[in-house]
Amino acid sequence: MAEALWRNAPAGPRSLQSGSRSALEGPSWRRHQRGAGQEVGARQPGAGRGGRGVWILGGLGDSGLLGSRRATRVSAETMAKEEGTSVEPRQRKKQRTSGSQETKAEKIRRTPAPERAPKYVSFQRFAKIVIGCLAAVISGMMHVFYLSAYHERKFWFSNRQELEREITFQGDSAIYYSYYKDMLKAPSFERGVYELTHNNKTISLKTINAMQQMSLYPELIASVLYQATGSNEVIEPVYFYIGIVFGLQGMYVTALFVTSWLMSGTWLAGMLTVAWFLINRVDTTRIEYSIPLRENWALPYFACQVAALTGYLKRNLNTYAERFCYLLLSTSTYTFMMVWEYSHYVLFLQAVSLLLLDIFSVEQSDKVYEVYKVYIFSLFLGYLLQFENPALLVSPLLSLVGAFMLVKCLQLNGKKGTFVAKVIKVFEFYLLCTLPVTLNLIVKMFVPHKENEHVLKFLEVKFGLNMTKNFTLNWLLCQESLQAPSQDFFFRLTQSSLLPFYVLVLIICLLSMTQVFFRRMSLKFIWTPYVCMLAAFGVCSPELWMTLLKWLRLRTVHPMLLALILSMAVPTIIGLSLWKEFFPRLITELTELQEFYDPDTVELMTWIKRQAPVAAVFAGSPQLMGVIKLCTGWTVTSLPLYSDDDLLQRNENIYQIYSKRSAEDIYKILTSYKANYLIVEDAICNELGTTRGCRVKDLLDIANGHVVFEEGDKLTYSKYGRFCHEVKINYSPYVNYFTRVYWNRSYFVYKVNTVISFQS
Repeated sequence: MAEALWRNAPAGPRSLQSGSRSALEGPSWRRHQRGAGQEVGARQPGAGRGGRGVWILGGLGDSGLLGSRRATRVSAETMAKEEGTSVEPRQRKKQRTSGSQETKAEKIRRTPAPERAPKYVSFQRFAKIVIGCLAAVISGMMHVFYLSAYHERKFWFSNRQELEREITFQGDSAIYYSYYKDMLKAPSFERGVYELTHNNKTISLKTINAMQQMSLYPELIASVLYQATGSNEVIEPVYFYIGIVFGLQGMYVTALFVTSWLMSGTWLAGMLTVAWFLINRVDTTRIEYSIPLRENWALPYFACQVAALTGYLKRNLNTYAERFCYLLLSTSTYTFMMVWEYSHYVLFLQAVSLLLLDIFSVEQSDKVYEVYKVYIFSLFLGYLLQFENPALLVSPLLSLVGAFMLVKCLQLNGKKGTFVAKVIKVFEFYLLCTLPVTLNLIVKMFVPHKENEHVLKFLEVKFGLNMTKNFTLNWLLCQESLQAPSQDFFFRLTQSSLLPFYVLVLIICLLSMTQVFFRRMSLKFIWTPYVCMLAAFGVCSPELWMTLLKWLRLRTVHPMLLALILSMAVPTIIGLSLWKEFFPRLITELTELQEFYDPDTVELMTWIKRQAPVAAVFAGSPQLMGVIKLCTGWTVTSLPLYSDDDLLQRNENIYQIYSKRSAEDIYKILTSYKANYLIVEDAICNELGTTRGCRVKDLLDIANGHVVFEEGDKLTYSKYGRFCHEVKINYSPYVNYFTRVYWNRSYFVYKVNTVISFQS
């Protein structure tokens, strides 16, 4: 019968047809039963391809032969009916089997299927996850310990007086920490919040909502935790504050580790990411110089958001993991938006990237839609909790997300591949390009939005779309963190082998995904950490090595085997070389005692606290005003904040003390802000500067027309010398408006006269 079956069955592999008897008689077939009757077997994928009559592989005894014959007969009859052919039954000869063969077949039949392999795979996967998680957490903790030790060695922090410790918080960092101190001094939590939201003791003639303008939720939460946990009996406020910031940096490193691990599938990529991050920390973070900066609070949450987004967009993700990633994504997105006023611009770039992935069908459209819902929720909740901040309503992120959701609601369906479907796709793409701009213009018509207008002007000048003589814009462009990376920056990244591998990985990713993106670098502290992550992912990813080897058409070794070897060998070699070259430097930094010595600033703060009236108002550079606000609590005329147009204008006006203006002009500016004292800094007045045209006095001369900025400019000749020089000479008319009351090597303090007496 079997021979007749295989003779009439559709053509299959000759080995199965010629050896049909041995295949049926051997121990590789078993009876498949359902209920009390017999059922036609189904062949497993590994049994070969030989027609439509198929069987389930397994062990057989003598009883199994009967089942196989019946299955053969039913299969043959079924096939004959379907094919329209006749089946000639044929008696099968009696089987001859030796006793040893029967015994072997019986043993095989009774031997259970191996169950250790799935358990071994599960254990291996579990061990890999545990080791990777431990490595990620340990990496974050080691980073925290390093930052703490380095900070102590650099500033001798534990051996300093409180005033000397506070001086280490420079510029806007001093402002943020000063509000943390104010919250701790407040008689109650409610009173402290009220004084922050109705603050009239910081800037003269101005009542501000510091919570909204300066994003002070981190200081608010830190002060609450400090008092609620009873830490005031264990640790000083400053150590508690910087400890939280350092802890966030550990979370930052852990999140980068996890992101690279998720992308590459191996935690070796995470280790390499951390190594590159630490080695290039000058370009990855500003935590060593300005601890309370908003970015030092915000970027760790953004790194967690990127890790959660990476996990959420992975395919074949189980339900629980997907829910966890979505919850973490929602929480971190909202927190990131609450602690940094510029966060929605960063999320806008992320939203554009997701939109491109959705357009080119690289990612699942429903998941992109869910992420956009997170953006919407975070924007509106942030709008409410930031005291109806209009900057969030007019942000490009809201316009883009709103347009995307509107297009999804109006989305038309057409059969794929047809002309109508292509026309619909082009129409949707057109809407996504034009609708966000339209929505943004409509919102700006109804929502007052003075906030952050300077950002758009800044971007115009930054990308060469416009030129300006405006002091504020040019001053912002001259800030080190906002300038294009220098040659030293690229040299540092190349020296640590980061940049070459990043470029290689980026080229492979761009070409393999057929996408082209171009991103002009600024804000290197946001970009560089993800350079470390992406480069480590590519070096440790077998898939990218496979892509590269396929392009090279290497045939001497199997590409998959070589890709696995390279994904393990290359990161190991890189790690060893980095360890040999850079680890001794890190140890040297921790063992080397540095000294932060600024007696002039200490003397100035001491004089203000002892000699100046409590109601006095001080004028000077915004950076110095931040330190005065922190160390003394006195009212100032300006602050080093860049999110408010009025404060930016104040900064420019006060900076005129370093320009070629008359004593009368400077006096009018200072009295308009009710300033009682003026502080002239010798470092700004006599600044040499390494960047051409970026000194404060140069920028003022450009803005005032006292130098030629470009061809065709008219030079406005000034008959006055530079005020900061002239006021030191103590001759009329300067002594009529200002009286010097204190000076040291770095600072000159002048009292603004209330009664002007002209003397020759």
